[in-house]
Amino acid sequence: MEEMLLNISPIDGRYKEMTQEIKSYFSEYYLMKNRVIVEIEWLKELFRIKEFGLEISKKELEVLEKIAKEFDISEAKRIKEIESITKHDVKAVEYYINEKLKQNHMEKYNYLVHFACTSEDINNIAYGIMEKELLEKVYLPNVTNLVELLEEKANLYATTAMISHTHGQSATPTTVGKELSVFVYRISRFLNRLKQEKITGKFNGTVGNFNSHFISYPNVDWLKIAKEFVEGFGLEYNMYTTQIEPHDTICAIFSEMKLLNNVVLDFSSDMWMYISRNYFIQKNVKGEVGSSVMPHKINPIHFENAMANIKMANGIIQIFIDNLPISRMQRDLSDSSMLRNIGSMVAYSVIAVKQCITGLNKLEVNKNKLMQELQNTPEVLAEAMQTILRKNKVENAYEILKHLTRGKQISLQEMRKFIQKLSIDENDKQVLLELTPQNYIGLASSLAKSVKKKI
Repeated sequence: MEEMLLNISPIDGRYKEMTQEIKSYFSEYYLMKNRVIVEIEWLKELFRIKEFGLEISKKELEVLEKIAKEFDISEAKRIKEIESITKHDVKAVEYYINEKLKQNHMEKYNYLVHFACTSEDINNIAYGIMEKELLEKVYLPNVTNLVELLEEKANLYATTAMISHTHGQSATPTTVGKELSVFVYRISRFLNRLKQEKITGKFNGTVGNFNSHFISYPNVDWLKIAKEFVEGFGLEYNMYTTQIEPHDTICAIFSEMKLLNNVVLDFSSDMWMYISRNYFIQKNVKGEVGSSVMPHKINPIHFENAMANIKMANGIIQIFIDNLPISRMQRDLSDSSMLRNIGSMVAYSVIAVKQCITGLNKLEVNKNKLMQELQNTPEVLAEAMQTILRKNKVENAYEILKHLTRGKQISLQEMRKFIQKLSIDENDKQVLLELTPQNYIGLASSLAKSVKKKI
């Protein structure tokens, strides 16, 4: 509790429970761990290159794998101790591995640790691993949970009619399920795109030319080795870089996340409006308080919270997009500081998604309110009436219905009297006479029920 109260960021404080899973894939510790993994994997790769003429025993190989596998917080603390002297985080990892090799009587291989690497060779792969895992194991699964809940609600309320609103005014009826299915479809499109995106990685030395590689071992196919090495981490190989991987692909992914987040923002905004119009009843949870002075209130706090956190996430994303792809000449360090905030961006996004899920689970459709509004707005049938008149080739159909309904309060009985006087096909007339706002929903129900198949 005390630790939570003293945290600067609400991510590790107020919303700690919602963001706990992110710590398993993005933290200073996890960055160190992945740096160690990349360094060890590169060391193992060097033993496979025949031009190096090296042999490593099974026992020695097990030592290398153990260094990576058993890396924990205490080992990370040792790296920080070394870094306090080197003032360079990646060099501290190299010295740490040298130290571990010496402890296992393998210091003869120290010269191979970080061989021909620049810090960014290690860093960009380490970050690539973290970004990939954050996306696949945290962000996408949480968004998927939201989509599945929306699918469930869309199907549940597929036939529940409601007045829609265009420009804030009563408009052609729809169903609750159909409106929820719109968000299912929109979110799922971005979700599917993100599942297909690839994060790129480089491993080509100080300025991207394999200078030190080639001068040391000119007969080695470094391009092939680097490509296979990068792809071994599940990343896409980028051959053409400066000292740094230019971050174009991760920024493209962030752009997709921002667009998806905006759909979640739009959903939260709509739900807030629907709650304010009493279309949804919020469950009264025992012990909860809506206002410090107004006892009756149950506020739509989860959707308000979601909107705030989406804006925080998208603000960080925009900074990434505007700055990460830009690096002066062959390298400057501005990207390094920014990349450390990826975890915060994902955390804000996940908080928003989880708040939407919690908020949605606390709602029940107020069917009485929806029915009352439908009954009180028979004028929305003017669209159907003028379209049937057009079908029957009645001149000025739109103008006739405009004169009858625009800006007026008109009852369903008055509209039916008007219909009785029309000189149109009798079947069409009967359709209009039986029409009510409740049953004028078009294909809304089938659209709501079929959205799962469409995505």
